[in-house]
Order: sequence, then C-alpha cells, then structure tokens
Amino acid sequence: MSQNPNHFVLPGDVISNGSSSLKQNVILEGDKLVSTTIGFTEINDGAVDVIALTGLYTSAVDDLVIGKIVSHNSLSWEVDINSSYRAMLPASDIFGKDYSPSRDDLSLKLIIGDIVLARIVNSDSRRPLITINGQNLGKIDDGELIKISPAKVPRLIGKHGSMIQSIEESTGASITIGQNGWVVVSCEKTNGLLKAIM
Repeated sequence: MSQNPNHFVLPGDVISNGSSSLKQNVILEGDKLVSTTIGFTEINDGAVDVIALTGLYTSAVDDLVIGKIVSHNSLSWEVDINSSYRAMLPASDIFGKDYSPSRDDLSLKLIIGDIVLARIVNSDSRRPLITINGQNLGKIDDGELIKISPAKVPRLIGKHGSMIQSIEESTGASITIGQNGWVVVSCEKTNGLLKAIM
C-alpha cells in the first residue's frame, strides 16, 4: 500500500491505494482511500485518518445536528449546520404534503436566526437534506449556542452518554448536542459550564 503519512490533503485527494481501515474524514472509492476534508493524513496500525484543519462538520445520514436558519425561499429553509455546504429543510417537512407556496407562509413557522435540532436524511449532494420530524427534533426555544470542534463531540457525550449525563446532573443544565459541533446549553449560570465544555 502506497501512503503519505502526515501529508497535507484536500477534499478528493487520494491518500493511498490498497486495503486499509478507514477512520475519520476518509472514504473508499474503488481501491483508493480518498480524503473528504482539508487536513493532514495520519496512519496508525493500518488505519487511515485525516485530521481536519477547518473544524467543519462532514454530514452523514442519521446524524443529529443543530442548525441555524439563514434564509428561505418559497419551497425550503436554508440552514447553517457548520458544514462546507448549507442544509435544506423542505417546507413540506413542516406543512406536510399539501404544502402550497401561495397559501402557506414559511416565516410563520421558522425565521432567520431560529435554532433547530434536526436529523440528516440525505448527504449525497452538496446540499444536505435535513428533517425536524421526529422525537425531540424541532425548534430550540431556550439556551445559549456554543461551538466546539466536531471531533470533540464524542468526548463531551462520553461512553453511553455518561459524561453529558454527569454534567447535567451536577449543574442542573439542559444540554443539547449536535454531531456537527454545535451545542445548546440552558441553565441559570452558564459561564463556568461553557468554559468546561469548550
């Protein structure tokens, strides 16, 4: 297997040829391992990883993400999810299959600046598709939005949610975590808690 450890790569760059274990920010195309982000390769014990420089999130189907409404047209909302591409939330996701642009006003449901917890339903294109239909999904009305590196999310959650549960129990806070590195914290005094999370 040819490889370039600690080599700078861009999205689409071939990291190596041959079989190897895939880790973060790497996909397999044929027999080639290809980077999905800007960063440096890291190869340990046959496992190939790309350490992202940008801190941006790479969308994956079924990921739960926190997003901010940035615009809308007659058919959908455009949502910032801390990714290279903004996500699309279809109007029909909220209004249903009978949605009519001439009858239904999107701004009555979500406006620019609103924060939502959503699920990625399609990430094959440059415009990830999200939904807010589902248990605990939808508009987030309370809390402070903070941003961390998506790579830190598993550590914040902890094994089987142990870390986040411990933080919530000891502080009385309500913490909503998106796999895109955006976190909403709701509690009376957030300063110390925010520093601990960040």
